[in-house]
Amino acid sequence: MDNKEKNGVMHRLISRPGMGQVITAFIGLIVLVLVFGLINPTFFSQRNISNLLRQIAPFILIGIGQSYVLITGNIDLSIGSIVGMSTMLSATMMTKNVNPWLAMILTIFAALAVGVFNGYLVAGFKLPPFIATLGTMTIARGIAQISNGNYNTNAIGPAAEGFRNFFYYGKTLGLYNAIWIAIAIFLVFNFFLGRTRSGRYIYALGSNPEAARLSGVNVVKTTVIVYTVSAFCASIVGLTQCASAGMGAMDAGNSYEMYAVAASVIGGVSTLGGQGILLGTVVGASIWAVLQNGLQFAGAPVAIRNIVIGLIVIVSVLLDIIVRTGKAKTFRKKAK
Repeated sequence: MDNKEKNGVMHRLISRPGMGQVITAFIGLIVLVLVFGLINPTFFSQRNISNLLRQIAPFILIGIGQSYVLITGNIDLSIGSIVGMSTMLSATMMTKNVNPWLAMILTIFAALAVGVFNGYLVAGFKLPPFIATLGTMTIARGIAQISNGNYNTNAIGPAAEGFRNFFYYGKTLGLYNAIWIAIAIFLVFNFFLGRTRSGRYIYALGSNPEAARLSGVNVVKTTVIVYTVSAFCASIVGLTQCASAGMGAMDAGNSYEMYAVAASVIGGVSTLGGQGILLGTVVGASIWAVLQNGLQFAGAPVAIRNIVIGLIVIVSVLLDIIVRTGKAKTFRKKAK
């Protein structure tokens, strides 16, 4: 490959829609890593880097799910509660001597049912996504609470050791399995979003719902798909939390809907729909995890960490709105 071909490939990569935000976010990630490393050199220790990568994995997963929904111009507030529901359902079944892998499958199907329900409420019954997923958020959290009689579960026991190693403690080629799971899910859903007709429909729905419908896009089916993807990703995070703690906790997944939105918008996924790539979500999830980890190493109180991260999310969304609104005005002026 000569220089001209290399430059052509590089140009196509950089000019890809949404790649500019990804590059900007990646530069910000590098700066954060260097700053926290200078504040506390322990940040660069092998143990911390390994644990940090494992901490990033669930943020990537819930970020992927929320990104799918945001690209269609909707939002999913039920993600955190589906995480909690999945944690409690899987742990409760395991403590009742259900085979861990069967418990895993049943848990995923339960989460998928919530995702399908979300999709039909939003697209089939025309409920505002905020209201629809706020309702299912409460329902899923209620299921998490009643699954074991309003108590956290006991330890899932030695029979679940293989399950715990697969989802959290085990390593393959030097990396925790949780990281490999996140990589595999990213590759599958990134291909689906960027290389399939259904993926194009997802972008079309977020860019202009009415035009997408008139062009033959099945709005209900596409909306159900994105909410099902979101629920699936949340269920995997729930299973990971069950494997990590070795038990079920009713408050598992609290605030994860916020984490999911943060990973998405920091990585350049637009809350207005129709724009964003999953590579940006990975970078956004990494920034989120590095901020959490780095501020902890810097000795910042939890309250300060929450304020800093909350401000970053607000600024990211605000910048997206300003940029998108400015582009829309420019387009209208040229059209005149």
